[in-house]
Amino acid sequence: MPPPSRAYVFGRPDEATHPDSMRATLAEFLSTFIFVFVGEGSILALDKMYPEEARYYRAMRASSLVTMALAHGLGLFAAISACINISGGHVNPAITLGALVGGRISLIRALYYWVAQLLGAIVASLLLRVVTGGMRPVGFYLASGVGELHGLLLEIILTFALVYVFYSTAVDPRRGSLGILAPLAIGLMLAANILIGGPFDGASMNPARAFGPALVGWRWRHHWIYWLGPLIGGGLAGLTYEFLMVPVEVPHHTHTPLAPEDY
Repeated sequence: MPPPSRAYVFGRPDEATHPDSMRATLAEFLSTFIFVFVGEGSILALDKMYPEEARYYRAMRASSLVTMALAHGLGLFAAISACINISGGHVNPAITLGALVGGRISLIRALYYWVAQLLGAIVASLLLRVVTGGMRPVGFYLASGVGELHGLLLEIILTFALVYVFYSTAVDPRRGSLGILAPLAIGLMLAANILIGGPFDGASMNPARAFGPALVGWRWRHHWIYWLGPLIGGGLAGLTYEFLMVPVEVPHHTHTPLAPEDY
């Protein structure tokens, strides 16, 4: 769970081997596995149902787009709900970066999360290839007529919105009972973003979600966009919320203040 106040630290000496770190890392691995398995699996399911249609034109159909958005949104909602009390519910290297630049997670814990998230995405993609009879994971790609710069900017904006919602509902120390709704709010934001960006660049917003299918399916064209865009957007969201929305903490004084002098 994120610390109650901002702190930029490498990590405690025992954090690398502490049981809490191991549990949190395992939780991130399993939840990322769940999310990628459901998200990428929904795309392969559409491939199985409509094998005669070109993938690009199928993605432009409203029904297919809503199906993918709903699967990703519900999958992320469930994945975050499963690990938010253990690891903070990141399930995304961009969210972890946002928490790191905001001083809400140590560098050691961030490194552990990144490794776990990438491995979870890879294992999910491998198992999808097995259970679907060898279907190659699709991953992400730019639609026809969408330039690299446009795709990069879209990923930055979409990820900024996603991480901003995460920060406000799951990290903000003033969130109170709103934290109960964090998984739902984040899942809905992801689904909404897919409805916007899906026809243009797939709307990844998550380097792990892009990396696992790209590695297993060996599809690397424009892959750098799905790393650089989300990491920039996530980092900007963390800095924006932490330094503009979270009030500066004023230290509490324990001494009795001096009485004002009479003039």
